[in-house]
Amino acid sequence: MQEKPPVPPFDQERATQKVRMAEDAWNTRDPERVVLVYTEDTQWRNRAEFPHGREQVREFLQRKWARELDYRLIKELWTFGANRIAVRFAYECHDDSGQWYRSYGNENWEFNAQGFMQRRFASINDLPIKESDRLFHWPLGRRPDDHPGLSELGL
Repeated sequence: MQEKPPVPPFDQERATQKVRMAEDAWNTRDPERVVLVYTEDTQWRNRAEFPHGREQVREFLQRKWARELDYRLIKELWTFGANRIAVRFAYECHDDSGQWYRSYGNENWEFNAQGFMQRRFASINDLPIKESDRLFHWPLGRRPDDHPGLSELGL
């Protein structure tokens, strides 16, 4: 099996790098790209859905980004150890009626020895916001390096 660096065991630098790589991938909103960082038998918990395996994750992400429009995400390392990383995140998007949301959450990740994510357990809360209350204003895609993170935004 190939490797998906950085691989466990994680230190501060490698855990931070892994979090930013995940953020960058998710900000592409490309399910085909995103699923490649997960094991074939990955297990997820995301709100009321429990996808198992890459194909179910791909289908989940296709549905997600079809309804969460203009999606922009920021992730931040919370803590790490051995082959696990915990992150907190927030993302902004709108639905097809134009209602904007900011969704806040936490994720617990577990990786195999090759650096692929085996488990992803997410807890997420959604807050309707006005468009004027948005904080994530970069062009769609990767968050620019000079854009504030969650802590800098007071989130």
